[in-house]
Amino acid sequence: MTLLPHPLTGDLFTSPVTPGTGWPDDPGAGDTPVARDADDVRRLAQAGTLPELEARVSVCAACPRLVAWREDVAVQKRASFADQPYWGRPIPGWGDPEPSLLVVGLAPAANGGNRTGRIFTGDPSADWLFASLHRTGWAAQTTSEHAGDGQRLVGARMVATVRCAPPDNKPTPAERDTCAPWIAAELGLLPTVRVVVALGSFGWDGAVRSLVAAGAEAPARRPKFAHGAEVVLGGVTVVGCYHPSPHNTYTRRLTREMTDEVFERARALTEWGR
Repeated sequence: MTLLPHPLTGDLFTSPVTPGTGWPDDPGAGDTPVARDADDVRRLAQAGTLPELEARVSVCAACPRLVAWREDVAVQKRASFADQPYWGRPIPGWGDPEPSLLVVGLAPAANGGNRTGRIFTGDPSADWLFASLHRTGWAAQTTSEHAGDGQRLVGARMVATVRCAPPDNKPTPAERDTCAPWIAAELGLLPTVRVVVALGSFGWDGAVRSLVAAGAEAPARRPKFAHGAEVVLGGVTVVGCYHPSPHNTYTRRLTREMTDEVFERARALTEWGR
């Protein structure tokens, strides 16, 4: 199998990356248990610790369509990244292990997180998101380009509702439901979270479902997504934000000021809750 150099460290990797071979921030190892179906996900999500959960997420193979897609992209590649190894595996949560803020999105991008090995990293949406997180004090650097670039979140963490890159950015309901125990378990291991910023309607629905699965009382009516919308579930405030996709940012449906306002609101909510 062809080995290619990591763009930052220069170390050689297969594409997709084999667990435990030295990729920056790789939580997986050669002996990490692998979920092969929905029942396995439910069982293995009861990891007990955040590092073990991250490891198990990073090797999940429960959804055949998603496994095939993420690995095909890692082999075929976009031409501009043909000289790089692709992560090509599920993306675990990333950031502060004791966050007050959790950012929830849809799924990794095929040539973003699926390439770099870090959620919301390596594409235009990431550029927009991290710039705002830095301006509002949640991120140490203005950009997130690749695992190993020195970026870190300050009091914040990021997860995706679906952990593998889906074709056309559209996971099926069955794939969403199969993946759901991972995020519910992660929320259960993050008792310090006070605010969830949900990116887009899929992130909003995923956050609401996950908080209920983690023990919050289900709302009488399904909360509707809107930019700036808020709902309190189990002591956690969910705040809606339009997804920072190029379509939304180029058309100015989502502006820099609107994005910053959401994360500034998250800051205010976490400080009031102290």
